[in-house]
Amino acid sequence: MKMLINVPETVVADALRGMAAAHPELTVDVERRLVVRRDAPVAGRVALVSGGGSGHEPLHAGFVGPGMLAAACPGEVFTSPVPDQMVRAAAAVDSGEGVLFVVKNYTGDVLNFEMAAELAEEEGIRVQRVLVNDDVAVTDSLYTAGRRGTGATLFVEKIAGAAAEEGAPLDHVAAVARRVNESSRSFGVALSPCTTPAKGSPTFELPAGELELGVGIHGEPGRERRPMMTSGEIADFAVHAVLDDLEPRGPVIALVNGMGATPLLELYGFNAEVQRVLGERGVPVVRTLVGNYVTALDMAGCSVTLCAVDEELLRLWDAPVSTPALRWGR
Repeated sequence: MKMLINVPETVVADALRGMAAAHPELTVDVERRLVVRRDAPVAGRVALVSGGGSGHEPLHAGFVGPGMLAAACPGEVFTSPVPDQMVRAAAAVDSGEGVLFVVKNYTGDVLNFEMAAELAEEEGIRVQRVLVNDDVAVTDSLYTAGRRGTGATLFVEKIAGAAAEEGAPLDHVAAVARRVNESSRSFGVALSPCTTPAKGSPTFELPAGELELGVGIHGEPGRERRPMMTSGEIADFAVHAVLDDLEPRGPVIALVNGMGATPLLELYGFNAEVQRVLGERGVPVVRTLVGNYVTALDMAGCSVTLCAVDEELLRLWDAPVSTPALRWGR
């Protein structure tokens, strides 16, 4: 496989060095694997910290900045960061108002963030944790007990980050984050497998002419494999799977997300089909975000995430944000 890398062992460090050069508004510690907003800690503000394995960019480091995360901890590719990273991140951004850990539901992430929270509290930092588990495709998977954390992570980080930016206390920010997670559901589809730098070959087999319905962001198996479907057929399957579980009673925000190798031409076409299905189901869409935001390296495919919102959650979504990957209102 051809990859734009030097050697597999330095992929994450090289990416962090490049990120530091491109974004002087961030403090990037390549050796300790931390990405922190440069003005942290921000007095009187709760700080959000998240992280996970690299390979899902721009999640999470691309969402560090005003209105979203205070810090991110990148692990090795598809591998959880370690507790020491998380404790250092919490210490770097805590203003005395507390830190919220946003954790995707993967076993390594859950265990390491739990340990980090205990260590941080021993150092006098108040910590709460919010678990993201929005994927409706399967109940248990290769790396999880319970539902996987996927696209709703973006909604949690953005909306809770806005609450923190407004000066809300830790309990309220955590409550908002949990409400967003409870109001969000996702479903992913793979058209091709992904390739990790260390392996240099596809991480799973997906025969030509087939797709995987309900795939995870590491290539974990989904509900079933089928012969290739049209964009409209995929939208029918994915959106119905989300709506049948979420059952929104009002408007939603829609995230039409690429898995890393799907061009915007295809994603916008897919979004048209997603909007069609939502219209047929009588679900009003108040905001839509289209692009590659929660990815799986070079996987071709897409995911749909819907978040049911009220006036407060929509206001927080619309609040200003300034990060490398998400920016509006400033």
